[in-house]
Amino acid sequence: MMFLVKTGKLSILFVSGIGSVVLFLIRTLFSTFFRPYYWRQIFQQAIQIGYFSLPVVGMTALFTGMAMTLQCYAGFSKFTAESAIPSIIVVAMTRELGPVLTALMVAGRLGASMTAEIGTMRVTEQIDALTTLSVNSYRYLVFPRLLTGTIFLPFLVFVGDVIGILGGYLVAVHYLNFNAANYIRNTLESTLVDDVVSGLIKGAVFGFIICLMGSYYGYYSKGGAEGVGRSTTNSVVTSSVMILLLDCVLTFVLF
Repeated sequence: MMFLVKTGKLSILFVSGIGSVVLFLIRTLFSTFFRPYYWRQIFQQAIQIGYFSLPVVGMTALFTGMAMTLQCYAGFSKFTAESAIPSIIVVAMTRELGPVLTALMVAGRLGASMTAEIGTMRVTEQIDALTTLSVNSYRYLVFPRLLTGTIFLPFLVFVGDVIGILGGYLVAVHYLNFNAANYIRNTLESTLVDDVVSGLIKGAVFGFIICLMGSYYGYYSKGGAEGVGRSTTNSVVTSSVMILLLDCVLTFVLF
């Protein structure tokens, strides 16, 4: 009986949380329709999301491509199927590893900082000051992040795909002694537009989720510094889980 009561409470909290996020998103969208954008805020967020995330995304993709090539070679060499390695690397990076790893790294880097920034503004009453000055906090703080996250994460995914495939090439050619021309030809033949586009679509969805969760948890932070830290943790964990869940859903839909 107690188990059923606890399960019911958890279900209510889960549904309530989803409803709160949906209402937060609706308020953000309606506060932006037919109104001028804060272009300076959008530009600043574009720099934060797009430019400053490039190093961590690039290193993650490079090392992933290199490690995956070694693992594939260790398995495929037993069946003399080494020629399939370029195809596997391309498909894996463009469909799954590129979008998911990029989103997880950006969620850890950007989602945390976004929640901490907005959460600090909330607990220090800066958001209330914006409201007093007749500045719509949803349009000023939230919408620029949602817009730039949705637009620029696919760009980061594409860069990660290219660098990951390059990492596989470097290991295959310079360490495993593959023929460079054959490797490049197999890579180009295995690169399909549908795979790349599906990865970019995933990137746009993931970017939207990261910025939505980061803004939501930051906007409703409370309890001082401890509350901001708790909101930051919740933001990163929720974003990561949602990324993995939506990756599974989008894979079923797109493929």
